[in-house]
Amino acid sequence: MVLTSLALGGLVAQEKAAPARTGTAKAGHPVTEVQSYVHLHGMPAKGKILMVASSPATSAQTGWPIGFWAAELTHPLHVFQEAGYEVELVSTEGGKLMMDSYSNPTDPSGYSAHDVISLGYMQMPWFNDMLEHTRKLRAVDASDYDAIFLVGGQGPMYTYRGNHDLEALFAAFYESGKPSAAVCHSTTLLLDARTSSGDLIVKGRTWTGFADAEEEYADQAVGQKIQPYRIETEARKLKDTTFKVAAPFSSYAIADGHLITGQQQNSGAAAARLLVNMLAK
Repeated sequence: MVLTSLALGGLVAQEKAAPARTGTAKAGHPVTEVQSYVHLHGMPAKGKILMVASSPATSAQTGWPIGFWAAELTHPLHVFQEAGYEVELVSTEGGKLMMDSYSNPTDPSGYSAHDVISLGYMQMPWFNDMLEHTRKLRAVDASDYDAIFLVGGQGPMYTYRGNHDLEALFAAFYESGKPSAAVCHSTTLLLDARTSSGDLIVKGRTWTGFADAEEEYADQAVGQKIQPYRIETEARKLKDTTFKVAAPFSSYAIADGHLITGQQQNSGAAAARLLVNMLAK
């Protein structure tokens, strides 16, 4: 399903975000000004971004039904819409999508009860319709979009790794010089994805993804091993690439060239802003 820009906001004259300016008022106290672009509802879209999410799966480790992490879709989506971009969401197999239960702000666990952005989107009929009807990623053409953003969650550990269609699609964006982003467990794709020359996409690049310390925390929280492998552990086995992580569950994103990565669910908006800034250049 294709989304048009739905951002809120008033008239804004400046197209690009302006850095904060600090000066001194006549009274002698400091004054800081902040201005950034907010797309006015009804204005033409500035471009089109492809978002990819995992189709529903079942965890071989826990037996849980798994899918995408809500905040890793909604927080970047909000950034893209506010910046004036049209977004299309597709999935690995097409059809109806499912949130990881712990990412749903209405889940009885209360784990993501603080996620008011996801909760807000869940009240929108068009958003729920979007989750019900996704095109399969094999049906899309990279030339129709300006950038790609991979949504994470528990599903990608099973539906992204070894998915040659997704590897080829991501490589097509990357080799075209288009912003190519992945966050959290969606970065598992980068353990194997290669360019047409046969090199890993991450060769010579600095990138991030879900940290071992974060996996350990999650395992202890539920009393069992959740994932079949750990991205950081596997990434550090690769040659000619640099994998970095920040403090557990902090917002952390890296742009190296036009490859953009975010550490985990709290990093989706930061990765999305890097992508938007890249498109604005």
